[in-house]
Amino acid sequence: MNEEKDELGYNRRDFLKGGSVATLMTMLGGVELLAQTNQPAKPDDLHVQKTTVAVIGLGAWGREIVNALHGINHAELAGLCDSYEAWLKRTGKDYSAVFQTKNYAEILAKPEIKTVIIATPTHLHKEIAIAALKAGKHVYCEMPLAHTLEDARAIAEAAKATPKVIFQAGLQLRSDEGRRYALEFFRSGAIGRPVMARAQWHKKSSWRLSAGTPEREKALNWRLDKDLSLGLAGEVGLHQIDQTNWFLNAMPVAVNGFGTIALYNDGRQVPDTVQAVLEYPDGVRMVYDATLANSFDAAYEVVCGGYASIMVRDDREWLFQEVDSPQMGWEVYARKESFYKTNGIVLAANASKLVAKAKGGAAPAPEVTPLQYALDNFLQNSMDLDNTLAAGGDVIDADPDALKELLKTVKKRAAAGFKEGLQATIVGIKTNEAIVSGKRVELKPEMYQLA
Repeated sequence: MNEEKDELGYNRRDFLKGGSVATLMTMLGGVELLAQTNQPAKPDDLHVQKTTVAVIGLGAWGREIVNALHGINHAELAGLCDSYEAWLKRTGKDYSAVFQTKNYAEILAKPEIKTVIIATPTHLHKEIAIAALKAGKHVYCEMPLAHTLEDARAIAEAAKATPKVIFQAGLQLRSDEGRRYALEFFRSGAIGRPVMARAQWHKKSSWRLSAGTPEREKALNWRLDKDLSLGLAGEVGLHQIDQTNWFLNAMPVAVNGFGTIALYNDGRQVPDTVQAVLEYPDGVRMVYDATLANSFDAAYEVVCGGYASIMVRDDREWLFQEVDSPQMGWEVYARKESFYKTNGIVLAANASKLVAKAKGGAAPAPEVTPLQYALDNFLQNSMDLDNTLAAGGDVIDADPDALKELLKTVKKRAAAGFKEGLQATIVGIKTNEAIVSGKRVELKPEMYQLA
């Protein structure tokens, strides 16, 4: 069976926030993996092409997106939309010159708005995303794509059928330069044969929001409604699980799950504490747990191999070598620190824009977040596609083959497309299904395919 290679040219069988955390990892024999990266353009950069963008959905994450766009000079915020007037006003008060509406159709009707970012509740994605694609907008759709397999497939099919626009799924970790740098070490065989993975997300928060009317409160608390929400595994965990899928270049074949309402007995229908075990080909398993009941140990992801482990925590990447790990040469030039029976090797890329200190020993510049990388890549990919299509002229409308050849020339920065978005959504839906049922759920290979 031939296996599809990923963007680094490997297939699966090619390899079978702060100082306190950094200090801890070094003491444990960790290797911090620091990439030389290209930061998103900032407001003080000159002569940077911009594109107009609207944000639809202004809840907590929507506001985070608006704040991230403010620091990216490729973005010209041109529209804000939320059906909940209080949230529209809260965000809009700082952007009085920006078009604001409660109706997303008014955003899509404006030809001057080229790109839209959809950050509404999950069950509202389908209608907006498909309408935006039909309107010729470039679409960034937050994850999961939808709360049902049918809706997720409908979005992916619409994106596939619209090659003249960019569709990016909100798997921002796939755009993060630090993780992509760690992936190169992983694919090089630095950890040896992958044997297991684990991840967790612990954050004490009830997820419950209050509102002035029962109707509005019900709408705001869609995450607590079992008919609308994919729970912790689907709304949060799919990002961490997708990172493991990406590193292993493989999709889960089955998942076992468990869930309970451990703390918030307030009438909710969705577990506040979950565990899942995902099974991958070749016997690799990933253990995942998440809880809203406790914040201890926060969040991280680890992939373990026969020679070493790679951990991602606080958007930093670390390598922990086993004592019997074969030397590959680069260790000679790295700083070593001992702990118990192992040596930790610090990979300090001095040219790294993310961590390099300014002259005179000043504090490092603020780090670029995975969200900023993802949004910046989305905007640049959208502009590059528009520029290429404009240069192609009218001939591409009459010649589908010419269009295909032209699209091959467009530079593509690291981003998750409709295929990756659909696959991650499927895993999120099925993992939540296993958690709710308490049973093993199989994921057949054909389930991940798109006609």
